[in-house]
Amino acid sequence: MPRGAESQQQMRMSSRKHLAVAGVAGAFLLLVTLLRAIDPAFVEAIRLMGFDTYQRLWPRETGDYPVRIVDIDERALAEHGQWPWRRDTLAELTDALAEMGAAVVAYDVIFAEPDRLSPHRYLPALEETPELKALTLPDTDAIFADAIARMPVVLGYGLRSDANGDTPTTKAGFAHAGSNPVAALPAFPSALKSLDSLEAPAAGSGSLSLSARDTSGIVRRIPMLVTNGETLYPSLSMEALRVAQGASGYIVRSADASGELDVGTAAVTEIKVGALPFPTTALGELWVYFNADRPDRYISAADVLDPGKRDGLRARVEGRIIYVGTSSIGLFDIRTTPLGELVPGVSVHAQATEQILSGDFLKRPDWAYGTEIIATFAIGLIVIALVLAFGAGWAALIGGVIAAALYAGAAYLFRAQGLLLDPVYPAAANLFVYAAATALLYVLTEREKQFVRTAFGQYLAPEMVRRLESAPDTLKLGGEMRDMTILFMDVRGFTPISEQLTPEEVVAFLNVLLSPLSEEIQRHGGTIDKYIGDSIMAFWNAPMKVEDHARKAARAALSMVEAVDALNASDAFGFKARNMPQKTVQIGVGLNSGQACVGNMGSSRRFNYSVIGDAVNIAARIESSCKAVGADCVVSEATALAAPDFALLEADAIPLKGKSVPIRLFALAGDPAYAATPAFAALSSAHAGMMSAIRAEDASAARAALDACRAGAPAHLSTFYDRFAERIAALAPTSPAS
Repeated sequence: MPRGAESQQQMRMSSRKHLAVAGVAGAFLLLVTLLRAIDPAFVEAIRLMGFDTYQRLWPRETGDYPVRIVDIDERALAEHGQWPWRRDTLAELTDALAEMGAAVVAYDVIFAEPDRLSPHRYLPALEETPELKALTLPDTDAIFADAIARMPVVLGYGLRSDANGDTPTTKAGFAHAGSNPVAALPAFPSALKSLDSLEAPAAGSGSLSLSARDTSGIVRRIPMLVTNGETLYPSLSMEALRVAQGASGYIVRSADASGELDVGTAAVTEIKVGALPFPTTALGELWVYFNADRPDRYISAADVLDPGKRDGLRARVEGRIIYVGTSSIGLFDIRTTPLGELVPGVSVHAQATEQILSGDFLKRPDWAYGTEIIATFAIGLIVIALVLAFGAGWAALIGGVIAAALYAGAAYLFRAQGLLLDPVYPAAANLFVYAAATALLYVLTEREKQFVRTAFGQYLAPEMVRRLESAPDTLKLGGEMRDMTILFMDVRGFTPISEQLTPEEVVAFLNVLLSPLSEEIQRHGGTIDKYIGDSIMAFWNAPMKVEDHARKAARAALSMVEAVDALNASDAFGFKARNMPQKTVQIGVGLNSGQACVGNMGSSRRFNYSVIGDAVNIAARIESSCKAVGADCVVSEATALAAPDFALLEADAIPLKGKSVPIRLFALAGDPAYAATPAFAALSSAHAGMMSAIRAEDASAARAALDACRAGAPAHLSTFYDRFAERIAALAPTSPAS
């Protein structure tokens, strides 16, 4: 071919390759851009984890804000009894805070039922006693209501998903700067609220519920506005701020919706409580900007209830917004913050209040949604162009610089303006696009060698893979008959083990177990065919020729049992440490030798290198018989004949599932070194005598031979001889007549 024509052909080939890369990478880019536009839950989860990272790196600055938490902690419960307390105790707590000059007391507690500990509730039972009939017992709910009336108190209510609750009490009005956003907010059917007798004297009432969109268990947003579809209601923190300022209501600013809401509805942009405005999401939620949980934010309720300590507490209470809640683990009000801390639920409301007082807000602007989609697509186009023009190396370098600039810009805007912008998805999505483009280039240039390594790297030892790479023409669709040894391994009692573990722990258990067993198979020249749950299938003498494959398979089987013993001894599975009923793991290994068809099986595009045939089926059945035989390793007669120097003990002809004729099986008791010992010679002789007696149905002679076998057998053969004891017990008690 002339040089010019050859050059043109190379250019055409290069052009086709570039077109293929551009087409595939472009399709991936459209996919990831569309995925961002749809914004499924896992994409949002990635974005929120990025926002959490901002807060961990740069938490809200600590300041001395007029907010404190009176904590019903473990010490308070120990001194004043288990929760719920009698309401007169809460009245005493409220009066004590009033005496110390608290500006407002907000209870992160719902008093939905009458006090079951109130003495007056026992009056009907006492009226039958004449001398007690005239007694007037105190009503603790009334005592608590009187205390609530004596100072500004805000009570809480929780939103319900059913219509069986009540409607919250409205204590404040709402003015709208823009359209009424009621129709745009998620509506709740009803609420769980405190008793009417307690709500009536309260200065305010607010929602305790957190954002339903924070489904990962991390609190990031608080709904500052909630609605039943007709009326707006405030959150606990917003109501506490209103009452503390003496304000009569709220101003809600709204605008036409975009992004999160349907066009044509009113999206909340800002709420003003008294003199304090703060931004919200379109759904009226506040992004909570956390700082580290601090001991000085808390005052134990036990100290407040101690008259001797109140003078010392006055400076921490006077003029402050006091939240009353619990940090007791047993009361199940513990939350996780973006900082990774576990805090009491009441702390979330307190931090939201601090944030509004500080004016330090997080904002997720409505233009962020579109900007992130455009950034994803634009950076993707740049990455594809770089790969095609300069290759994978330069594209990775320049793309890395772009990603770093994206992260740096987003971090700067967070620190400077509190903006929540997501650099993670655009960068990660385009890393995916880059990977797709470079992977295709790699496939087009390294297809043959990569194919061999991908097809056999997980099945063969590295040395055998390198040998196979030198002759890839052997990997053609089809198969050939070979004399092979096939191994099946299975975990004994895997079902009860898995029932005691979580799915993640089951996977970890299998990885710990199967890794060393796979190494033993490959170390002895075997090929791993497949993993079947807790089982391994392997074979010898393919794809490369393996001399003495039956003997190497037998050595591998013994090494696998030794590996499991070592794992048990070191408690690698952690069963002993966790005091599980099953402390150790046992495996069963079955071996069979014979003719089988091995090769690449499947279609021309997707196939597996595997082995099929009756020899495979027999090996699988032999492994299943290990429990019945009572031995860890059981081999067929064909394998026993091919490995005569190993320590083998006959298990007799045993019927196998699916086989019409019983097959002689042997327990693999040890390697050739053990087989050459006098101890095994004596055991083998006693075992042969026992087998002869069993076949002659001479129970007495069989029992005597069995005793001799037990005396000379190693510990791992105890179950093996237990099975023979069962067979001998079924024989006639006397020898047959001669």
